[in-house]
Amino acid sequence: METQRQKKIAGVIQKDIVDILQRAAIDGGLTGTLISVSKVSVTTDLSIAKVYVSIFPNKGAEELLKGIQSNQPLIKHELSQRTKNQLRRVPELLFYLDDSLDYIEKIEKSLKGEENPIENRDLLDKRKKS
Repeated sequence: METQRQKKIAGVIQKDIVDILQRAAIDGGLTGTLISVSKVSVTTDLSIAKVYVSIFPNKGAEELLKGIQSNQPLIKHELSQRTKNQLRRVPELLFYLDDSLDYIEKIEKSLKGEENPIENRDLLDKRKKS
């Protein structure tokens, strides 16, 4: 069960991270790329924030995620500058790719009968528990 404090901190982080990532994408010349943060969950001791990133278009998303992960210290520093009046300590940031949109799309396709996972088992990728 998430406390109000966890939710509040997650909200602050989510709002600012979106800004930071979008600006970094534009500065990096990725103008046609949309990066959004679908969810942030903060651990009870407020030391770790799991940031779920949605990247559109999906091709190159893995690569972009690796770039984000390798720039984690810079992102954390930028976040601490922005939130110094709200957060005493910025949690460690862990970035994950949010694949729920792809998952939903696959379900919709199979419901429409376009791709039948019962006949073609390869369409069902094993879903990771988050």
